[in-house]
Amino acid sequence: MSENREPRAVRPRTLEPVRDDDTRYEAVSSRDARFDGEFFFAVRTTGIYCRPSCPAVTPKRRNVTFFPTAAAAQGHGFRACRRCRPDAVPGSAEWNVRADVVGRAVRLIGDGVVDREGVPGLAGRLGYSTRQVQRQLTAELGAGPVALARAQRAHTARLLLQTTDLPVTEIAFAAGFASVRQFNDTIRAVYARTPTALRAESGTGAGARTALAAGVPLRLAHRGPYAAGEVFDLLAAEALPRVEEVVGTPGARTYRRTLRLPYGTGIVSVDERSAGRWLDARIHLTELRDLTTAVHRLRRLFDLDADPYAVAERLGTVPGLAAEVAARPGVRSPGTAEPEEFALRALLGAEESARVVEEHGTPPATACGGLTHLFPAPRDLTGHPVAGPLARALADGSVRLDPGADRDEAERALLAVPGVTPGAAALIRMRALGDPDVFPGVDPGVTSPPDPGAAPPDRPDTDAWRPWRSYAARYLGVPVAPGPRSG
Repeated sequence: MSENREPRAVRPRTLEPVRDDDTRYEAVSSRDARFDGEFFFAVRTTGIYCRPSCPAVTPKRRNVTFFPTAAAAQGHGFRACRRCRPDAVPGSAEWNVRADVVGRAVRLIGDGVVDREGVPGLAGRLGYSTRQVQRQLTAELGAGPVALARAQRAHTARLLLQTTDLPVTEIAFAAGFASVRQFNDTIRAVYARTPTALRAESGTGAGARTALAAGVPLRLAHRGPYAAGEVFDLLAAEALPRVEEVVGTPGARTYRRTLRLPYGTGIVSVDERSAGRWLDARIHLTELRDLTTAVHRLRRLFDLDADPYAVAERLGTVPGLAAEVAARPGVRSPGTAEPEEFALRALLGAEESARVVEEHGTPPATACGGLTHLFPAPRDLTGHPVAGPLARALADGSVRLDPGADRDEAERALLAVPGVTPGAAALIRMRALGDPDVFPGVDPGVTSPPDPGAAPPDRPDTDAWRPWRSYAARYLGVPVAPGPRSG
């Protein structure tokens, strides 16, 4: 498969997105998978758009047009390539780094906000008018919020068509389309086939279609090397009984957890072992309209849209880090599947978190093995002596941790909550908000408090690590999980 092809020589990665077309064409000529998702190229003579690593014969430069997003290519009338599946690439790491309105908007659209609340809902969350959001997204991405959401719906629909036996009508609404006609028109425009013809294909490699009860099988693509063992070590260490579990032996483990989603509940599982540049997953949902949201939460949890090449380029030149970066390629900075849950657990600690699950947790629609509870919603913990103030702030919206939250504002709001220390706020910013540029300090919820009479610990100069300080913390072994505080 094209994911396993080794790229030929190409200009080194930089920390900035690739902006010039000559460098883009070099990446296409070398079939460089490092750039998949960073941009797309379309061939005017065929009417098809592809990912940079497409294994097809490289087109002539004069016939190629570049686009920042799949939605932009689709908006110009290009169809998705059948060989390289450009709609299934990792997302651009740029959206994790950027804290401006465009980056926040892309994260919210990925979470399904436009499908649930429309463009006015997206604009309201960002604090801008719909016209301003439309203008900024179109200027930078070549597509507005409706087009970006449409491209996402098309990918979700293809996934369901090719992995489940659901009726086409159910798939149309589960993918977020307003009507079956809109669904049919979009599938024809994006894939140049009818939904029935698309279903008949077997190009996803996901195996035979399954009944909904078996869950939706997925391949969650990532860019470059992936240190899966370290991610699963962290998830196993912080797994909360009844809500999460990691089963199996190292190298062949499976992570499972329950999810509270906008329309219902879910249980997800992700395998450590992989045959390529993806993680195999399966998602069981009570309401299929939650599929897009569930997928993006898993992507954030496993940090699948990171750019390990850019991280290694910067941190690999820093004294004290270079050897670690060379020895451990693909280290990730995991996020979380439930931001509000993580924030509350950061204050409660492991033991008390387990107790509140027992007392206040609710069962998912269908239990699975040891997964018997959903973590309590913030409104259910407003009276807790430790987590109560934060739970109230989350419940009334004075602290926002959704994918489009302004990270600086969120941190300021967190620090205004009684009981939230700077260390806890930094940890929440790193994990719950997915900030790649946080170096957490010593947090009482993670380690024992220092001796009051001791000298303050030496703090390294972390400016040389920007914008990847969260990854530096992982290389240095700084604790990034809620610790064993007693209740």
